[in-house]
Amino acid sequence: MIKDIVVNLSIGEGAAGDYAVSVAAKFDAHLAGIAFVYDPIIPVSGTGYVPAEVVDTQVADNQAASKAAVDRFAAAASRAGISVEPVALNASVAGSGDQFTRIARRFDLAIVGQADPEANSVEELIAEGTLFGSGRPMIVVPYIQKAPLKLDRVMVCWDGSSPAARAIADAMPFLEKAGRVQIVIVGNERGKSDEIEGADMGQHLARHGLKVEVKRIDSGGIDVADALLSHAADSSADFMVMGGYGHSRLREFVLGGVTHTILRSMTVPVLLSH
Repeated sequence: MIKDIVVNLSIGEGAAGDYAVSVAAKFDAHLAGIAFVYDPIIPVSGTGYVPAEVVDTQVADNQAASKAAVDRFAAAASRAGISVEPVALNASVAGSGDQFTRIARRFDLAIVGQADPEANSVEELIAEGTLFGSGRPMIVVPYIQKAPLKLDRVMVCWDGSSPAARAIADAMPFLEKAGRVQIVIVGNERGKSDEIEGADMGQHLARHGLKVEVKRIDSGGIDVADALLSHAADSSADFMVMGGYGHSRLREFVLGGVTHTILRSMTVPVLLSH
């Protein structure tokens, strides 16, 4: 049951906010929208002096961007007729990920936007922190996303790992509303063990009354993430589910290769759990 959702309101077009409104409407859930007012970034000066008007301009611009994000979110929520809670919070760029992660722990689901490669990477910091630190499932929305939540064709990425199993369990509210669920396994060589694991997961989901197809694809010598993205495009998937992977560096998790590539190149919303 999804009863409350939190979304990071990106500064810009607001793809994540609009998508989150559609998710909340689908599940009749309360939605909190977090708009960060970022601290000014002081440029390094050779003289060590930064004019006060430079700082004041940054503060004013950041406040205006946050207010615009809140207003856009509130308008979309009003049109959808859902329960919302827009919140503006002060934060540094570096500290926003940790702040949003702590907030996300108190909600059933977190939604964040994909980092726009043409803009700053603050969304990437927020997504990474939320995935590994919140203990909650997270949906990442492509920055080019225009369509609302659609679950006609859901693609589940399965490799038999605990993060993948966790993601499937966390995604059950979405899978139960899906028109079709396809479990996708990527293999390098023709074998039986992964097919058996896939069939077992297919049977598990079928017991929940889901329409499930198990699909094994060969990587064809390309990266696993590229194989998954290619299949998502070929199968016209609306929504992806996968485990979020990483490794520890100085007691902090950083994104693993497959997860990192998916988040950089995704073209459909992806639910991840760790």
